[in-house]
Amino acid sequence: MTQPLAGVVVADLTLNVAGPFCTQILGDMGADVIKLERPGKGDDARAWAPPYWGEESATFLSLNRNKRSLAVDLKFPDGRDVVRRLVAKADVFVQSLAAGAVNALGLGWEEVHPLNPRLIYCSVTAFGTRGPLSALPGYDALMQAHGGLMSVNGHPGQPPARVGASIVDMGTGMWAALGILGALRERERTGVGAQVTTSLFDVALMWSSYHLMNYFASGEVPQPQGSGTLMIVPYEAFPTADGYVIIAAGSDGLFTRMCEALGMPAADKDPRFVDNPARVRNRKALYDLIAGITQTEKTARWVARLREAGVPCAPILSIDQVAVEPQTEASGMLLWAPHPRIPDYRSVALPLEWDGRRHGVARVPPLLGEHTAEVLGALGYSAAEIDRLAASRVVELRDGR
Repeated sequence: MTQPLAGVVVADLTLNVAGPFCTQILGDMGADVIKLERPGKGDDARAWAPPYWGEESATFLSLNRNKRSLAVDLKFPDGRDVVRRLVAKADVFVQSLAAGAVNALGLGWEEVHPLNPRLIYCSVTAFGTRGPLSALPGYDALMQAHGGLMSVNGHPGQPPARVGASIVDMGTGMWAALGILGALRERERTGVGAQVTTSLFDVALMWSSYHLMNYFASGEVPQPQGSGTLMIVPYEAFPTADGYVIIAAGSDGLFTRMCEALGMPAADKDPRFVDNPARVRNRKALYDLIAGITQTEKTARWVARLREAGVPCAPILSIDQVAVEPQTEASGMLLWAPHPRIPDYRSVALPLEWDGRRHGVARVPPLLGEHTAEVLGALGYSAAEIDRLAASRVVELRDGR
């Protein structure tokens, strides 16, 4: 199985991160993803730069491989007709427009479903379709704030910190893709499409789930834990002579091994540290004890010693170090592909293998409108009709018409 979604056509009316990440997942699985973009501007992420790679936004490149770009202006009736014609033939329609905008264009579920009863219609929203905030826009940082993630991120006593990756956006894309796959499977049984909805806020709540459960259980408001976690000790970064090492001794047996590896064999008999609840209660005392030892030698030395003892640990690597890490190379997660404009192009793969193989890059991220004529032709538009649409600025062709 190399292309599990081969033959599935996806109409992609999304922009920024969450929706495009969803459709990139589908494209990586073999779907034919047709990205609908505004002429002249395209996806906002095309302008999220620098950094550029060549003349293209690195952010856009990270989210839009294995897609074709159709530049069409939905302000024109003819532009909306193009989308309707595409959706009538598609298997999946994914949209992430602002609340109410898709209905104003006549492309809501109620309007589209009769055109194609087998269609899987997925809406990627900010706050969902109901509730007092459902009309508001949403971005990753807003949802990390509103969903509680920022309140538990960072170090105690310091300003709130955003998680350094768009985990809410990308998590929402993942859940949208998962919902679409489930709906496609159900369609095999019933022959009928479905409406799938997810929201950034819902995903932020899900990422906060064990913090919420801890609050429900204890009544105590979770606080930032730095590199650690509330319920396991030791499970955080400790300073070394040249950096930091993460130590994750998540059981009593691992704690004993850690004590031996660090040269503190009696510590596991100390009443303050005899089991995990005791260690959680005496977190600072244990941290100070371990840190006083780890900072005497370099990170690599401690990692080698702890791993030899079977204690889970890791150095904290910078991104440039991750890029050349032997495990990164061995994983096959960095995909090289020929690119007409970027000689050293590579991207980060879908973190899945089928039968021991990863999917490659069938299409590098497209230029705006690169496939407009190709897609319109496949939808039945004649060359003369395509020229007319381009001349009236309903669509944009790659040659600039």
